Amino acid sequence: MKATRLYQKYVETVRPALIENWKYTNVHQVPQVEKIVIRMGWDTSTEKGAVDEAIKELMTITGRKPVPDRARKSVANFKLRKGQQIGCHVTLRREVMFEFLDRLISTALPRIRDFRGISPRGFDGRGNYSIGIANQVIFPEIDADKVKRNQGMDITIVTSAKTNAEALDLLKKLGMPFAERR
Repeated sequence: MKATRLYQKYVETVRPALIENWKYTNVHQVPQVEKIVIRMGWDTSTEKGAVDEAIKELMTITGRKPVPDRARKSVANFKLRKGQQIGCHVTLRREVMFEFLDRLISTALPRIRDFRGISPRGFDGRGNYSIGIANQVIFPEIDADKVKRNQGMDITIVTSAKTNAEALDLLKKLGMPFAERR
């Protein structure tokens, strides 16, 4: 398989810079992006056609077929029944992951209205970063004229970093546009 542009950047510039900054003694200690999980959820009262459209749009964005997420138990207050489809997710690894991350950084995030960078507070304490996107139209693969309803998604970038600082440094060097703290 052909190495993607972002992976080549990681190998040629990011990894050596991380080794120098963090004084790693072994190349296997250097943090790297392991996988990206993209999740879409929807209201349980949403009709079947809308669910199918959301799945189709996620498939268009990622190039992979989403796995449906089903309710584990019934909750009457939310009109939720056990086994009812409440969302879907896709896990990306290797070349597809780097290609998606490159598209996210270079084309999708800058298309957000009044974009000033993403929050650096989305880390979970173990080096994984999560971002919520309110509208799927920021991806160029989606035709804005054909979208009937806006659908949000959660994107989780799982890294092998031990701390949030190492993961932040890795993602900044990969080109993730973080907003400056005030």
